[in-house]
Amino acid sequence: MEEASEFKRKKSVPVLPWMRSPVDVSVCEECALNLLPFLDPRLEVALQNMGITSLFPVQVAVWQETVGPGSFERDLCINSPTGSGKTLAYALPIVQMLSTRAVKCLRALVVLPTRDLALQVKEVFEAIAPAVGLSVGLSVGQSSIADEITELIKRPKHEVGICYDPEDLSLDLQSSVDILVATPGRLMDHINNTKGFTLEHLCYLVVDETDRLLREAYQSWLPTVLQLTHSSDECLFPHDNTFLSSAFGSLRTIRRFGIERGFKGKSHPRLVKMVLSATLTQDPSKLAQLELHHPLFLTTGQRRYQLPEQLQSFKLLYESNQKPLYLVALLLTLQGEKSIVFTSSVESTHRLCTLLKFFGDLQIKIKEYSGLQRQSVRSKILKAFRSGEIQVLVSSDAMTRGMDVEGVRNVINYDMPAYIKTFVHRAGRTARAGQTGRCFTLLRKDEVKRFEKLLRKADNNSCPVHSVPSDSIEPLRPVYTSALKKLKECVESETRKRKISVKSSSMVRVKKLNNLKE
Repeated sequence: MEEASEFKRKKSVPVLPWMRSPVDVSVCEECALNLLPFLDPRLEVALQNMGITSLFPVQVAVWQETVGPGSFERDLCINSPTGSGKTLAYALPIVQMLSTRAVKCLRALVVLPTRDLALQVKEVFEAIAPAVGLSVGLSVGQSSIADEITELIKRPKHEVGICYDPEDLSLDLQSSVDILVATPGRLMDHINNTKGFTLEHLCYLVVDETDRLLREAYQSWLPTVLQLTHSSDECLFPHDNTFLSSAFGSLRTIRRFGIERGFKGKSHPRLVKMVLSATLTQDPSKLAQLELHHPLFLTTGQRRYQLPEQLQSFKLLYESNQKPLYLVALLLTLQGEKSIVFTSSVESTHRLCTLLKFFGDLQIKIKEYSGLQRQSVRSKILKAFRSGEIQVLVSSDAMTRGMDVEGVRNVINYDMPAYIKTFVHRAGRTARAGQTGRCFTLLRKDEVKRFEKLLRKADNNSCPVHSVPSDSIEPLRPVYTSALKKLKECVESETRKRKISVKSSSMVRVKKLNNLKE
């Protein structure tokens, strides 16, 4: 939807001046950790424990712009291909900068569109933050809000002989974390309802997968966060100086309003924003929502849509009504390599995965992964996929954004993506961190021209046809006919169960309503 409206506007939308002169990340070279200037030795050890001995170009570029004499004087907009290391690019300098001040309060907020992506980003922070005494929290709705509050907020022990105002509960509540990784919905829950949860000390705001977060309002989370940080700044510099003596009557109150935050000789730090995406929007009206401060645009080359350097793209042409056959034949030729099959919807994901199970023993472990599943189920499946217990995931676009699974060799577009953005994010699940990978797209003959036009938007003119031998197709036809029949029976059974469940739920609601009337 957003891509369609963007397509209609693209010729008339001007490019912001600061986006016309980007910093080209590709000119940076990988840098060994022991050569990285100002890196805290404790963080160097933490990175080595992660198996990291050098930083990728985008990580080096962001480090150069954020750590040092002019650190974080400008907001950063980072447009870099999937798998290029954007998460560590912002996590490392933020942890380094926060470690220089031993103040326990929420100073960095990272917002992401999905729980899965938030969990992944938290793992990166948790791998380095404890090394310098920082703690990381997660707020995604995976657990109850009460459990999250227990993790995020602590109540200090009362000092003997000191009386506290029982009405002012916030005086007794402090943040247990320095860094919070959150999804917008649960973030707003805490902002609106959790006593002691405050953004008044916030120094860094990271908006990861920016284009998606900007096009989905999520309870107006962004204007709310920005307004809260503005409100905090306004409290720091009232026009009437007498306000300081009355409102900031105690050291404890002063700490609440953030006066003690001292940053580079200033009474408080400016809220620094870092926005990132592999397909960063250029729409001025959208970027204006972020209220960026002298933004610096970092990108790889001059292309907006970029694919991983080590990615090979292929077209796989199939005969009408034989699409699943060609997919199965392709999976068999891949011989159990770790692969993700993308469909156009959660319904298609479920049906395709069900159909593949009816193909008999393919010697390949295949699982469904979609937004219809509970978070705990998805996490379990993802863990098994990472470990190699599962070789193939059939997924909706729930997994296209940012998800990092090591060793994915192939991405298969079972349904051709409608937009280049979708193709970029899907293809980016492989060929990550300098590794090689392949992306296959199943096409009818009448879809080829449209697909090639799509690829040209990413300057990809090399997409040869991948042939599946006919002798690998023919033996599958009888099994395919049987599998289709079983799928039809399964779908009919699920439809009946769904209708019974809906009817049962309706009867329960009616009964409750009648009880209330009585």
